[in-house]
Amino acid sequence: MGEDESAIADVYDLALEHRGHDVTVTLDGLECTEVYDKALSQAYIDPSKDQRSSQQIPFDVVILDYRMPKKDGIEVAKHIISCNPHQRIIIASAYANETVQDSIKQLPGVVEVLRKPFRVDALVDIIEDRAVYEELQKMQVKVEVLKEHNLTHEELVDLMNGLKKLMKEK
Repeated sequence: MGEDESAIADVYDLALEHRGHDVTVTLDGLECTEVYDKALSQAYIDPSKDQRSSQQIPFDVVILDYRMPKKDGIEVAKHIISCNPHQRIIIASAYANETVQDSIKQLPGVVEVLRKPFRVDALVDIIEDRAVYEELQKMQVKVEVLKEHNLTHEELVDLMNGLKKLMKEK
């Protein structure tokens, strides 16, 4: 997580760790890219323990502040996408939606946006794909069984979209 305000980062960190997430916090964009590159190289070297490692996705999600010292969130996102186009990235921003959307359109991959200010619960819900799981549950998918497979966000969204398409074809 790249967040330039350490007090805010600490709140996010505590809330996410309380929910069982491993959290890595960086305070500027340069540090964030260095930490990401190191984690990515380790994922390539040791794809042992879980499914995401074997796909070379070192983090379930990378959350970036739109404005950070040394490198802004868009620059960091561009770097990460160039190294790993499957990495899930969320840009948190208090800036005008048009400004952020215009910047994100310049990126070669998909990036989600979370408008500041937001409640910690909203951040946790997005990270844990709560809305996706709720939508799948409405489609009669056994979410508990699905969670056992430890799918990535991209895989969950693909599954949901595939099921929606199949349901329309009926």
